[in-house]
Amino acid sequence: MSKQELTKEQEQIARFAKALGHPIRIAILQMLANQSCCYHGDMSEILPIAKSTLSQHLNELKDAGLIQGTITLPTVKYCINDENWEKAKSMFATLFVAVKNEDSCKTR
Repeated sequence: MSKQELTKEQEQIARFAKALGHPIRIAILQMLANQSCCYHGDMSEILPIAKSTLSQHLNELKDAGLIQGTITLPTVKYCINDENWEKAKSMFATLFVAVKNEDSCKTR
């Protein structure tokens, strides 16, 4: 049996999962989901972290494609990237269905 290469889909879902792997990033996404957009300065007044740390978390979400930012000097306005968010939801749903196997490793 030969080793299999990772698929682009596996790499993409891992990238989304990494971006979702911190509670502050989840809080950012929830904040953005409740409004059409949000400014960096507004988020830094609400979330319990320093502005520089917030910027790092925003960059991680942006690099993963889950959010997008628009520069309107002197600040940046962020919103959820709807297209990639739908892609992430679909990929995770497919993963969860594929992994669910009723006959495997039941605890007795």
